[in-house]
Amino acid sequence: MMSAAVAHVDDDDPPCKEPVYHAEKALSNGDFYIGQWLGNLPHGHGKYLWTDGCVYLGEWYKGKTMGKGKFGWFSGANYEGDFKGGYMDGRGTLTGSSGDTYRGYWVMNLRHGQGTQSYANGDCYDGDWRRGSQDGHGRYRWNTSNHYIGQWKSGLMNGNGTMIWSNGNRYDGFWQGGLPKGNGSFRWPDGGFYVGFWSKDPNEQNGTYYPSGSSSGSLDWDPQEVFLDLKDFKISSCEKMSVLPSQKMLNWHGVLDQGNAKPAKGNGSEGRLRRISVDGRLSNYSVASLDGCDVYSSGVDGDLRDVDEGFGNLQVEELDPKISKLRTQPVKKQGETISKGHKNYELMLNLQLGIRHSVGRPAPAISLDLRSSAFDPKEKVWTKFPSEGSKHTPPHQSSEFKWKDYCPVVFRTLRKLFNVDAADYMLSICGNDALRELSSPGKSGSFFYLTNDDRYMIKTIKKAEVKVLLRMLPAYYNHVRSSENTLVTKFYGLHCVKLTGPNQKKVRFVIMGNLFCSEFSIHRRFDLKGSSHGRMTSKPESEIDPTTTLKDLDLNYIFRLQKSWFQEFCRQVDRDCDFLEQERIMDYSLLIGLHFREASSRESLTPPRTSGVRYPPGIRTPTGVQTPSGLRTPTGLHSPTGMGDETDSGAPRLSRVDFDKLFLDPTRRASIKLGINMPARVEKTVRRRDGEPQLIGEPTGVLYEVVLFFGIIDILQDYDISKKLEHAYKSMQYDPTSISAVDPKQYSKRFRDFIFRVFAEDA
Repeated sequence: MMSAAVAHVDDDDPPCKEPVYHAEKALSNGDFYIGQWLGNLPHGHGKYLWTDGCVYLGEWYKGKTMGKGKFGWFSGANYEGDFKGGYMDGRGTLTGSSGDTYRGYWVMNLRHGQGTQSYANGDCYDGDWRRGSQDGHGRYRWNTSNHYIGQWKSGLMNGNGTMIWSNGNRYDGFWQGGLPKGNGSFRWPDGGFYVGFWSKDPNEQNGTYYPSGSSSGSLDWDPQEVFLDLKDFKISSCEKMSVLPSQKMLNWHGVLDQGNAKPAKGNGSEGRLRRISVDGRLSNYSVASLDGCDVYSSGVDGDLRDVDEGFGNLQVEELDPKISKLRTQPVKKQGETISKGHKNYELMLNLQLGIRHSVGRPAPAISLDLRSSAFDPKEKVWTKFPSEGSKHTPPHQSSEFKWKDYCPVVFRTLRKLFNVDAADYMLSICGNDALRELSSPGKSGSFFYLTNDDRYMIKTIKKAEVKVLLRMLPAYYNHVRSSENTLVTKFYGLHCVKLTGPNQKKVRFVIMGNLFCSEFSIHRRFDLKGSSHGRMTSKPESEIDPTTTLKDLDLNYIFRLQKSWFQEFCRQVDRDCDFLEQERIMDYSLLIGLHFREASSRESLTPPRTSGVRYPPGIRTPTGVQTPSGLRTPTGLHSPTGMGDETDSGAPRLSRVDFDKLFLDPTRRASIKLGINMPARVEKTVRRRDGEPQLIGEPTGVLYEVVLFFGIIDILQDYDISKKLEHAYKSMQYDPTSISAVDPKQYSKRFRDFIFRVFAEDA
């Protein structure tokens, strides 16, 4: 009986009329085959022995190895796994004669996709491969216990990554060609660190050394020592096979009539892999060929050079859903980069200089038990930054300014509490990359800035908001310390820049975590308060895109969480609202970001007959997953909001299988927290058009799988005299329950009632 792996022939193949039978064939060249046979070819399960000692045992399709099988070399090396068209292709394990072992994915004899390579010398690499080399994200561990985790390109460390030495030293930053190049930090186990721009050229190397513990220290360490040390960090090579399975000539009678591949000559296509289809027509090698059952033979000329030429522009995710990996294209960043000539360029330089000074300043070891004096609003440090520099500040190109740190010990401790590394924090905000300014300020008049890596958001605030934060700081500290899953905004620093000159302008700002810093693109975002007056976006529908923040009356989903998460969510919202109510805070909101999982899937290698067809809401697509309104099928390449091709946003994309694996992987599961990277479902809702407008629409039963991000923001507005006057004025014009400006106790109750209606347990 033929195995299932061989039986999945193309729909276009003519039905086989001849029976499959068992045969033993001795070939004229001395080779021998025993197994299932169809016509003049092996077809089914069989064993082939070559005169040079190589052997294949496994599945065949029309004369070619296709399906599960095992190939052994005379040297003792062997491969066991998937074959396709004669090639090692799919998932398999190659064990070399010297002890090298690779377990992972292959494409046309090349390591390609996720895989683990164990070398004979004790080194090990686990991560992404492309065309036979480490490429993507991976971890390399040397037999000396040193290891690197980060990005690779063409077999070398390239991009963002971390090198950790066995003695505890570590480098975090950018790499190029296997060496540090760009912004990075080097840290010692005692807490000291060096931050700056790295280069093998000493003239380009530039940075600052921060000793640990003491207020002063001399740098008797040369950063170039790192480059000398890395010369010993060699990347091992994989064992080369003397011959590859696809290079073993199989001269079956009539094989060319069955669809062999051969190098096509002439017309500028010399050496390029071509295939002959069943009807005899020549065509260029295509991705679809890998999934069909066409039979290939590279022949004498079909070595890896042919493979390379036909393979150069393919991406992992295009080849096979089984090996589809996360792929990030250059993302179009939100906001305007603050470059020289920008009106706020000097302010950005001042901010970066101040942060570098504050965070890098030597300080005693941090204890989480702070004295009450640390929270005193008068606990602030002024530092003068003259252009020519001073004993404690570097020279700079900006005008002279003064820098103020509010409660520095408290915020330093908060950063530790939130597991923010000092060197990484400085690198994000003060590296060579400029900040980005987000659109024009809203009703509050505040400006928002994002760091280049999207990890931190900097917001300019009013003096009154500074006072509120300083007043509530002791309670805030105790709350976030006791509530690991708190949803309230994480504050990392509170500062002020005072510009010199005639106007003596002061700019106060707070540094916060960016809720939407993730490898997943955000397709929809909502700002929810539980009120209705003025709670609808002013943009016309044609201008709404994934960066638009929608409001309560725009909401058309109910968020369904797994039982345990829903229970924890309710408990945490109650705790956070109790805290905000006690601090007399109101006008806060729940910011929600949605990533539609189906928009990231790629389940078809070639456009099917339904490609590009728009499906009505709730109709199941050919993939079996319902589509949000305006969403094309995954092969149609439309985003779930109808806002265009997912590829345009530069969003990471995963196959359906890998997306599920993402949440089953223990290392990934650790990154899922309340409000962060949460797998969930949302149900579409529709508001009635008759009668009173509904704050929450009626459920439709149409569900979509999503990744959720949410948190409570804008927590620096207390119920002051201006808000009381606003409440009195608007209450005379509108329903008092519909306006945002209400007493903190009433606000908290209304907010909870609303949130607990739009979030529900997923039954």
